[in-house]
Amino acid sequence: MFGFIRWTFWITVWVLIAGVFHYTLPQIDIVRITDTYEKRQDFGENSLFWAQADTGTDGTLTNRDVFFIQTRRAKGDVMVYRNEDTGWGWPPYFKFDTSNLQAEAGDLKSSEDAARYVAIKHYGWRNEFLTIFPNAISVRAVDGPDASKGIPWVNIFIITIFLTVVYGIWVRWRRFRIARIDPTMEAIEDDLAEASGAVTGWLGTWRKKS
Repeated sequence: MFGFIRWTFWITVWVLIAGVFHYTLPQIDIVRITDTYEKRQDFGENSLFWAQADTGTDGTLTNRDVFFIQTRRAKGDVMVYRNEDTGWGWPPYFKFDTSNLQAEAGDLKSSEDAARYVAIKHYGWRNEFLTIFPNAISVRAVDGPDASKGIPWVNIFIITIFLTVVYGIWVRWRRFRIARIDPTMEAIEDDLAEASGAVTGWLGTWRKKS
């Protein structure tokens, strides 16, 4: 039973860590921009998945105007991105150019007959039920729908550093456990065994008397 609880705990922890990385690390989509617009957005239970107001503006409002970039992928499905500053907050993209990015995206709009494809770098998820959108970080023109997204060096570097740190902590914890915890637990088990033997012997003397 204890082993099942332990494995369940660690699986849950690693799933949560993987979810944080998948949401936070940059991803690139090859899409065609069909429209850009601005919409008044009210924030409720999904406010965790929205960034802050543009740097220098009032960030205490419960609703504000948000830029959106509407796109369509080569296979035909639609993807909508929000375009918000991240400022000095999390995740640390230090994005302050929301208005400039909206202007660039508007300049790259195209129709199906004269399609122009772009690579949009973003982070986050799209969920229709929770009304959350990935946040666009940058946009650049590419040759076509089959253009290469490139090697995600930033993602590889961050994940490698994280796994290295985790491995280092695990090695030190294992050494500490072997040197300090395991001998202590063995001594406690020996003491309990001796105590149990003493109690059994004491009870045995009573059985002999009876």
